[in-house]
Amino acid sequence: MVRRSAGRVSAIVLIGVGAVVAVVAAGLALLTGAGPLPDPVGCTASVQGREVTLSTEQAENAALISAIAMKRGMPPRAVSIALATAYQESKILNIEHGHLDSIGLFQQRPSQGWGTRRQILDPVYSINKFYDALSEVDGYESMRITVAAQAVQRSAYPEAYADHEADARVLASALTGETTGGRFWCTTRGDVDEESDELDDAGLTNRAAIVREELGNVFGDLSLGGFEPGGVTSGHMESSAHYDGRAVDVFFRPVAEANRQRGWEVAQYLVAQADRLSIRTVIFDGKIWTSGSRSEQGWRDYDPPSSSGDPDVLAHRDHVHVDVFD
Repeated sequence: MVRRSAGRVSAIVLIGVGAVVAVVAAGLALLTGAGPLPDPVGCTASVQGREVTLSTEQAENAALISAIAMKRGMPPRAVSIALATAYQESKILNIEHGHLDSIGLFQQRPSQGWGTRRQILDPVYSINKFYDALSEVDGYESMRITVAAQAVQRSAYPEAYADHEADARVLASALTGETTGGRFWCTTRGDVDEESDELDDAGLTNRAAIVREELGNVFGDLSLGGFEPGGVTSGHMESSAHYDGRAVDVFFRPVAEANRQRGWEVAQYLVAQADRLSIRTVIFDGKIWTSGSRSEQGWRDYDPPSSSGDPDVLAHRDHVHVDVFD
């Protein structure tokens, strides 16, 4: 029988271990986007040199927190307070567990009168309940964020919310459109299942109809267009998604700073929900975001096709364009 030397056996073992480590590392790189592989899915907000990163799920919830404040007519400060609270309580995740009977984005407790377990686990309900309570805090707009959050939550750790103030301000500024120009974006895979191209009574595919319905549910009364019964046949550039019933326009007229801010809030919300809603493209205010391989570039300058039309319309300064995958 031939015996291998201890040194040779050790070398073989080390090679084997090294191979396993390499495979594991490659797998982790594939999942996280490390090294030369594609960037991971997720979202980023960048304001005044400070950058905040979120998972897709966190971004969806953060954008909803911002959108509901807009619908209620609350200021960006309210969004900062809500986001700092959600950071501390749940990491902006709709979790089904917590201390005692605490659950949801804000760890609200059924036993403390916040609602039933089912209600609190509905993010729209829990966000509105938080804002209901915040609106009762006299002078919350000028309070320190952690003080306002504590006035609502009555936490055993009243200063804990301060740890998240800076990140919450960045997110709120980007998501509310207080800082315009596309300061929030997401990286998405852009892979979706094929779906029927049949149009509904409004002239939209199923995916586009879902986007239209969501916009109404989340933001309330908006001026929507770019579709019509039987389908759109004119008025848009060649090969426009409008002709396939895959696009919706959200109008913010006249072109003015207040409408620009509201437009950016809707545009950023759509990007945050792009993965869930199978959104392909969002265009607004001379900027374009595209799902899939180009999404990691964030918002890019949009160069409209040459035309003699209104430059504000061509550059989408008076409306947010959103289209979905086929």
